[in-house]
Amino acid sequence: PLQGIPLAVKDVLCTAGVPTTCGSRILEDFVPPYDATAVARLKAARAVLLGKTNTDEFAMGSSTENSAFFPTRNPWDLSRVPGGSSGGSAAAVAAGECLGALGTDTGGSVRQPAAFCGVVGLKPTYGRVSRYGLVAFASSLDQVGVLAKDVTDTAILLGVIAGHDPLDSTSVDASVPDYTAALTGDIRGVRIGVPREYFIPGMQPEVEAAVRAALDQLADLGAEVIEVSLPHTDYALPAYYLIAPAEASANLARYDGVRYGLRVEQPTLEATYEATRGQGFGPEVKRRIMLGTYALSAGYYDAYYLKAQKVRTLIKQDFDRAFERVDVIVAPTTPTTAFRLGEKVDDPIQMYLSDVFTLAANLAGICGVSLPCGFDGEGLPIGMQVMGPAFGEETILRVAHAYEQATQWHKRRPPL
Repeated sequence: PLQGIPLAVKDVLCTAGVPTTCGSRILEDFVPPYDATAVARLKAARAVLLGKTNTDEFAMGSSTENSAFFPTRNPWDLSRVPGGSSGGSAAAVAAGECLGALGTDTGGSVRQPAAFCGVVGLKPTYGRVSRYGLVAFASSLDQVGVLAKDVTDTAILLGVIAGHDPLDSTSVDASVPDYTAALTGDIRGVRIGVPREYFIPGMQPEVEAAVRAALDQLADLGAEVIEVSLPHTDYALPAYYLIAPAEASANLARYDGVRYGLRVEQPTLEATYEATRGQGFGPEVKRRIMLGTYALSAGYYDAYYLKAQKVRTLIKQDFDRAFERVDVIVAPTTPTTAFRLGEKVDDPIQMYLSDVFTLAANLAGICGVSLPCGFDGEGLPIGMQVMGPAFGEETILRVAHAYEQATQWHKRRPPL
């Protein structure tokens, strides 16, 4: 079905015989002997894989500035970031270098760059797409997603990579529907929830205005717009930045200079570990490993990690309750449009806040898609996020497609 279609792959997915660096010096020369399942399925569908796209190191970041090699630039304004961590994939699709790309989404890493680059980005339900061959960052949050220039292409790509994989124990054994068949353009009677917690002071007024206008458009198409509450939204960011680094500190322990990747020789094994990691990992990765190791340490495990997991359950329950009343939830993807390169590098909290609207979907394990819904005064794209319950991809794609068909935002291209 994808014969001859040029696609790109985020450089955290293994590609047999092709370097997979994860944007890190520690894996600079690593060439995997096998393909990730998602990559293998694209190849089986006869897609043409053009190459690997830049990413924040080990997918940790929101701007692609944490890549050990170079930052990626936003095609709409080369002085700005494309978002992250799948910034290379989003920029490549926006610039027309490929028709679609694989990304990964741990806390918004597909949807946030899609919003910044004016393309469509889908994070499937946890377990919908195999994680086999994805270099792990936070195993309970990571999910392989797709970026494309419109919703139809996104649905086609999802249909190819989705489905059960015996090589991934967290992959769900559920049949894969024909996602393109869901794109009927008819959303009459669909109940759309608008979470009041996702319109916050401090967000860019143009972003709020564009999303509110998009909601009016969806109502004109026959959807029923209902205000809902997700009361624990404020706790999503702190919970995420305990759970994700804790899982990362476990997952990244395998980079020790012994089996593969960078090795910095020292007189003792322990010194080799320290020197290898000291030179191989960048500052943000070190920050998260330290944070995660601290949160998991004996005296603090209950106070931090366990409490964060309890908050995660509350966030999931918020969504469960909301989805009893509505079919999908629509909110901004990001609080602002793309920021300038270097603007937030020295302030990790400000950087983390750019994912404040996307993290909750990962914590709850549900699906979400970002699509363009306007531009700000500087000509930068604004993204709207449609979230659905677990395995609700058909519904969110249908709503996104109906909006896309009624508007022209997805047809605008950057001035390259």
